[in-house]
Amino acid sequence: MARPEQVLLLEPQHELRFRGPFTDVVTTTLKLANPTDRNVCFKVKTTAPRRYCVRPNSGVIDPGTSIIVSVMLQPFDYDPNEKSKHKFMVQSLLAPADMTDTEGVWKDAKPEDLMDSKLRCVFDMPAENEKTHEMESNKISASISKSESSTLSMKSLVSLDDGEVKKIMEECKRLQTEVQRLREENKQIRQEDDGLRMRKSTVMSAPHSSSAVRVKEEGLSTRVIALIVLFFVVGVIVGKLAL
Repeated sequence: MARPEQVLLLEPQHELRFRGPFTDVVTTTLKLANPTDRNVCFKVKTTAPRRYCVRPNSGVIDPGTSIIVSVMLQPFDYDPNEKSKHKFMVQSLLAPADMTDTEGVWKDAKPEDLMDSKLRCVFDMPAENEKTHEMESNKISASISKSESSTLSMKSLVSLDDGEVKKIMEECKRLQTEVQRLREENKQIRQEDDGLRMRKSTVMSAPHSSSAVRVKEEGLSTRVIALIVLFFVVGVIVGKLAL
């Protein structure tokens, strides 16, 4: 018995194209649409499961809705002389009204209830001139994005009303006044610090001066006593000579 025709609408219908370079993960998308009035279970399978990552790879599509499946090709060494033999298959099944377990539905499904569509994989490696064109396009897009962000910034500044501008100017003046006040305080603190240093040096030099005066006074006293003793001795000698 022939299998029923696929009820899901696939986009693309027959092939999945992956555009190089293939030194990094390359992703393409597959759209699955359910035009029926019933829930449809689906599974996405491939002949090379180690080379691809599919998200989601199974699920249920509600009536009149669609789902996007991301197919990610893992990095590999591309050989232009080697044709791709990889294939994908989208398998679907009309969900029963009393469905509670999706896995159970697939397990109990009869072969004649299953629908499938097959897609082949195509690898496209861009030519050198196309690569250059893509790089230039990316640069142009980046410069446009930068200019748009600058324009938005200017627009946001222009959108300020007079009241907000006045507040900003007043805040700037207040900050300038605060800076001037801090500078005056810093200057005053420096002057006080210099005064304290001068006082300290004066106090430290005072003991040295008094010690010098004391030494001088002691020296004078010693000389006076020596002179008195000398005069006394001379007087005694003169008196003895006179007798």
